[in-house]
Amino acid sequence: MERRVAAIRDGAPEFVWLLEHPPLYTAGTSAREADLLEARFPVFRSPRGGQFTYHGPGQRVAYVMLNLADRQRDVRGFVAGLEDWIIGALAAFSIRGERREDRVGVWVDRTKPGETRREDKIAAIGVRIRHWVTFHGVAINVEPDLSHFGGIVPCGVQTPGFGVTSLADLGLTATLDDVDAALRESFHTVFGPTVDAPPPDLGDLAVGA
Repeated sequence: MERRVAAIRDGAPEFVWLLEHPPLYTAGTSAREADLLEARFPVFRSPRGGQFTYHGPGQRVAYVMLNLADRQRDVRGFVAGLEDWIIGALAAFSIRGERREDRVGVWVDRTKPGETRREDKIAAIGVRIRHWVTFHGVAINVEPDLSHFGGIVPCGVQTPGFGVTSLADLGLTATLDDVDAALRESFHTVFGPTVDAPPPDLGDLAVGA
């Protein structure tokens, strides 16, 4: 990814990598050691923004490498665009994803009438920008083992009533391929057209005509 970012800065095409990681915890630049409750899996120190999160099978990770110098030099706008991208993809499954001004990521309101408010995170965002080229990206819970989040305080959010969820947890049967198709369609709306890239580079999805 570091090499790809450097190449994009020098004029190479933008890319989105769609990945599925083995079980691990990643710690962003704002991670607090106290939020690592139990190191059940390897811990990777990442240069992305944000705190602790979990990656594993059944979760779609998308590393987004765009050149904001050729788009709009607006960091907050880019993060909002990522949220819009995810929200649009979730809508394809009739899931209402929502953003929160004080919490980066995409949330699902699961509050039932007469009950205490409950919101669960379905997608996390952690990015870095170097010379206006973005990298790292988003993680969407399709059907991971949600108990694996128990070894950390996900994204540092300790408020009661805030948890994590997934498409499977919400009662939806969807494959990673299904989610990829929805992500691609939503990406066109938010960021622009894509083209398929040759397979050797980790399943790159090239951006642009």
